[in-house]
Amino acid sequence: MPKVNKNILILISGILWTGVGILLMKIASKWFNLLIGNELIYAIIGGIILGTMISYFGFSNLALKNIERINFYKDKVCMWAFQKWQSYILIIFMISLGIFMRKSSFMPKFILTPMYIGIGFALFTASFKYYIFLFKLRYKKSKNEA
Repeated sequence: MPKVNKNILILISGILWTGVGILLMKIASKWFNLLIGNELIYAIIGGIILGTMISYFGFSNLALKNIERINFYKDKVCMWAFQKWQSYILIIFMISLGIFMRKSSFMPKFILTPMYIGIGFALFTASFKYYIFLFKLRYKKSKNEA
């Protein structure tokens, strides 16, 4: 397994959270044409409100815990260590559940749309915790060198 610096792990986490957030919102946007009347407005506003709450109360704290955990690593670690191994089980379950809900008619799109927007928006906004940490680290390093 390739080993990388712990700051690279933090960057990988941020990029993945950003990418998955954008992907989920893009999937949700493909359902916009299926929504009628005010459903689209409710879906977008509801998704943003849901996403803000998920980000603030959940994902932002999770990102900070990930940053703290990664910072305890030695200089170089396996590049897959940006998540705890137990998290991979949860990720596989969430992906499988998302595919099932998306492919089946079990859940109507006017319910799925705000859920996908919400989770995507939450991942996207919480991903900035990783970038802010790296920016502050770089700023502190450049300030100490001056």
